[in-house]
Amino acid sequence: MVTNCNQLKLRSEDGKMCLTDVADTEQLFHIIQSIPSPKAEPIK
Repeated sequence: MVTNCNQLKLRSEDGKMCLTDVADTEQLFHIIQSIPSPKAEPIK
């Protein structure tokens, strides 16, 4: 699955700036809802 995530430069623990994948609330819900696990609880 390919998501529409963006990348921001965030400071890592070693002080370097690294591109990091980020997602907004709508994108996160889409990712979570696509998990095909019978143990996953539905999101309201």
